[in-house]
This record gives sequence, structure tokens and C-alpha cells, in this order.
Amino acid sequence: MAIAYLALFILGAWSGAIHPACYAYIGALLPLFFAFIYLYTCTLIHGFGAATVLNAFIFVLFLIAGEADLTYIIGTVVLTVLAEILRRMKGYDTLKGVRWSFVPFAFSFFAYTLHWWTDTEGSLAAAVEEMPAGYDELMKPVIENIPVLIVVLVLTIPIAILSMRLAERAMKKQTVLLK
Repeated sequence: MAIAYLALFILGAWSGAIHPACYAYIGALLPLFFAFIYLYTCTLIHGFGAATVLNAFIFVLFLIAGEADLTYIIGTVVLTVLAEILRRMKGYDTLKGVRWSFVPFAFSFFAYTLHWWTDTEGSLAAAVEEMPAGYDELMKPVIENIPVLIVVLVLTIPIAILSMRLAERAMKKQTVLLK
């Protein structure tokens, strides 16, 4: 499951090749896929650790690859801790615990893209070095459009809830393991 989770992160990052807005906002759609991975992982790990295992796997690989900046590290740790606390509070082996804990977990990709808003100059400079000419100019309006970012972040919550419900229906056999 961790490999599938990594593949989704990589696809999300590559979506920026289409347009910077894809990279910035794809995190709202990734929960549609994250839900299946997270639900299955929760059926295997009945106590602490489902969110931790998945995010730690990405975290370590991104550290090794040099892709983990301070905002990613802080964002990932905060979201993982929130997911683990909510799952503990609502019940490790309950569907309610999985549902509640998935909401912060669903924002995990946004921890990776957060650097655009916390280190805009560095992100634009990196785009000049790594991306085709003019990509940084495409990025600027995306970064500066804070109202759209807020809408996308807010929309991530109902998308996460819907995604988990879809995953539950599709994975009825696995959800039997949860109360």
C-alpha cells in the first residue's frame, strides 16, 4: 500500500507538467485514491500507526531524495499526528475512527506543495532551474490566487468524506474487520 501511496504522490507532483495549477490543487482530488489505501492500511493496523506508516514512508523517501523542505516536514508531522489522535479518540478498530482520521490525512499532499506559499521566491527560483522557460510566470498567478487555494482546501474536506464512503462501499470485505 505504501508503494501505491508513493505512486500517487509522484503522479500528483508530475501533474505540474500540465500546468502549475494542477500541482497546486491536485491535492483536493487525491483523497479519491488515498481513501482506498488508507482504509486498507487501517484494516491491517488495528492500533496506532496507519497514518504514520504511510506518511513516514513518503517522508523518508523525500528526505533521501532531497524533496523534503521544512514546510513539508512540519505539515506532514502535524497532519499525521492529527490523524493518529483522531483515530485514537474515535476508536482504532472502528469505521468512525478511520473516517474521522482520514480527514487530516487527506491533506497530506498539500504538505508537499505548501512551499509555494511559504517560500514563494525559492519556489519560483527552483522553477526557473528545473522547469521549461516561462513556467515561473505561470506559477505566479496560481500562487497569488489565495481565494482559490482556500476554496480548494475547504473542498478537500467533503471530497475526503465522500472518498472514504466510496472506499467503504467498494471494500466491504475489508471493512468487516472494523466495527
